[in-house]
Amino acid sequence: MKNYILTEQVAEKKLRRMAYEILENNHGEPQLILAGIRESGSVVARNIQRLLQEIAAVQTELITITLDKTYPRDVTLSRELSFDDKVVIVIDDVASSGKTLLYAMKPFLDFHPRKIEVLVLVERTHKAFPVDPDYVGISLATTLQEHIYVEVEGEKVKGAYLE
Repeated sequence: MKNYILTEQVAEKKLRRMAYEILENNHGEPQLILAGIRESGSVVARNIQRLLQEIAAVQTELITITLDKTYPRDVTLSRELSFDDKVVIVIDDVASSGKTLLYAMKPFLDFHPRKIEVLVLVERTHKAFPVDPDYVGISLATTLQEHIYVEVEGEKVKGAYLE
């Protein structure tokens, strides 16, 4: 039995709210770079891109960040772009310790972005690294033994559950 903390409908509402927040915080920016962390984070990023395009005429570029979440030494991007003077939003499904998000920012530090923001669908309160997401769908206090899974199917976020 899965203990759902987000249904598909609630996840969609959270994603839509975060898309509006992105627009509010980046009003007047000519382009937003959405960088989804591979697998579920990429699905969340594609949903954010879809919602941004539905509600505003903002130009977005979507890229994928690939890294080993356990030992994130090597971080690669799906394509090379110049991130100079750009707004980059690093996107993942769940933020636990902040380690994955911190390492995911590494390739952008070779440039001079205008700013780097972080979006997560679910934030856990177990920070070991100095990363505070700018956009959070839901924040949850859990034990260290509990784990949060975000279910995706194709391009849809189906929900999130606690185990």
